[in-house]
Amino acid sequence: MLGADQAAKLLGIVLRSVRPGGGEVTMVVRPDMVNGWDTCHGGVIATLADTAFAIACNSYGVLAPAAGFDITFLEPGRVGDHLLARADERAVKGRTGLYDVTVSRLRPEGTPGEPIAEFRGRSRTVGRPLFD
Repeated sequence: MLGADQAAKLLGIVLRSVRPGGGEVTMVVRPDMVNGWDTCHGGVIATLADTAFAIACNSYGVLAPAAGFDITFLEPGRVGDHLLARADERAVKGRTGLYDVTVSRLRPEGTPGEPIAEFRGRSRTVGRPLFD
């Protein structure tokens, strides 16, 4: 799925890990990703979080597109920041899934630092496998 994601490729989003109900992706904030305030555009951060969410809710091999999401920005991203989006499943009931994603700066040793955004995504499985 991520291999065919042209938006993720354009933004330089890289898969770090995937597990049942979860996953992590990373991205480096480039100069062409900032807004008029010289901070990372919120849409770019939302796309990073949405990508981690997509990996998590599709990790079972059943097509589960997004039904919606909310995002709260806590701190700005800056050029040169290495960002990590970690998605974790919170609940699955029937065809509906609920996932939380934390976006944080990566410390030099590769561990997550303080969160810069919190994202909550809702998915809805459509009952067919990702790959036929």
